[in-house]
Amino acid sequence: MRNELLDMGCRQLRDEIAAGQVKSVAATEAVFEAVEKYEETIGAYISTFRKQAIAKANEVDEKITAGKKVGLLAGVPIAVKDNMCTAFGATTCASKILENFHAPYNATVIEKLLAADAVIVGKTNMDEFAMGSSTETSGFRRTVNPWDTSRVPGGSSGGSAAAVAGRLCFAALGSDTGGSIRQPASFCGVVGLKPTYGRVSRYGLVAFGSSLDQIGPLTRTVGDCALMMNVIAGYDQADSTSVDEETAPVCDYLEKLDEPIENLKIAIVPQFNAGADEQVQKALRDAVGTYKELGAEIIEVDMPHLDYAVAAYYVIATAEASSNLARYDGVHYGHRTDNASDYIEVYSKSRAEGFGKEVKRRIMLGTYTLSSGYYDAYYLKALKVRNLIRSDFTDVFEKCDCIMTPVSPTTAFKLGEKVDDPLTMYLSDVYTIAANLAGVPAISIPCGFDEKELPIGLQFLAPAFSEDRLLRIARMFEKQTDWHKKKPVIS
Repeated sequence: MRNELLDMGCRQLRDEIAAGQVKSVAATEAVFEAVEKYEETIGAYISTFRKQAIAKANEVDEKITAGKKVGLLAGVPIAVKDNMCTAFGATTCASKILENFHAPYNATVIEKLLAADAVIVGKTNMDEFAMGSSTETSGFRRTVNPWDTSRVPGGSSGGSAAAVAGRLCFAALGSDTGGSIRQPASFCGVVGLKPTYGRVSRYGLVAFGSSLDQIGPLTRTVGDCALMMNVIAGYDQADSTSVDEETAPVCDYLEKLDEPIENLKIAIVPQFNAGADEQVQKALRDAVGTYKELGAEIIEVDMPHLDYAVAAYYVIATAEASSNLARYDGVHYGHRTDNASDYIEVYSKSRAEGFGKEVKRRIMLGTYTLSSGYYDAYYLKALKVRNLIRSDFTDVFEKCDCIMTPVSPTTAFKLGEKVDDPLTMYLSDVYTIAANLAGVPAISIPCGFDEKELPIGLQFLAPAFSEDRLLRIARMFEKQTDWHKKKPVIS
């Protein structure tokens, strides 16, 4: 019975809990039994909250028994990435420098999950401060891909993707700065959505790149993704980057999910596809064929400034990271060295001991690009390129409804394969970075497997605040295929 529970989607489980056919406690206990059995192998979580989760599940069950109204998630066990502040447990960002940090408040998305009666089972592993594409830079543990435990789950939201794919939760939240939801979703064969910048509150998200970061869901189906968006989307006055309802109203993302887009026009961009492996390109061609059968028109477009996206991104992202991480100084909060003879050593040794190799690399790069004499040459120029990329998207979206691309040039690579080659690692995000620079929504959905039986992801990008359209387009494909129904066998 409990194995069957774990294979349910969020919506099915929610409906059965709300109808009294399944107890939230039973679903929550099933998750923790799976965690106990497989977590040592997968390493998806940094921390779990069994006692608290069971108590919340009991509370939901009692409300249903009493005939009281329950929230949209009605007792569904959910995981959250460990860079979102919670008033319970530690918020570590997978970094030694925050190993013992306990936030005094909940992030807005956490408050929304709790208000929707979600059961938060734990906080997932990630690349340290979300800086990485493989979850190998975590300061605490290694997460592996449930489809092949010798391979990475992607990053930086690798723990969330592995937990969803491995049936260690029913859905999860991740954060996406340059592809950190979509790339692990692709590698782990699940659905991952990066909403429009400003669509979901960033209040309580520990910042990496403040103009790029966005929280979004990872789920097993497009419908479950729409459900999660119904919970977390919306204006938040506590977040100055949140967009108000008058400017961009939030719709019910489930209401028209199964209605196909009429006269759908999909753009293909040659620059996006050039460097992908042949099997990834074949999956894309097959997806194009599926949409043609559904009556979609496929057009080829040019986005001349995409070639500069990776360079612009790593200048902007590292500059913002350098600024955001300056607060971890061994004085205000976080790790403080025991081996300092003066206040300068407190600062320098605390940071040297607390930060990992990749975080230090990005701090140094960002500090360099912001330094006197280089700000105009690098950072300011990168901002100008960002505006050109935004213009490219604006021009393309005047001709089509969405853009279709691969998510990553390859499927999941071997553990340790790229960890010592940062430039190669950075290119894992070559197809996902542009969406963050432009602030537009993008989704990854399963679209096939390679010869090693590793998942391949398909990406769609759409105009700002058109998540409803994006989800409907993705659902059109999902209804015609069964890639989302496959699940890994964990040994």
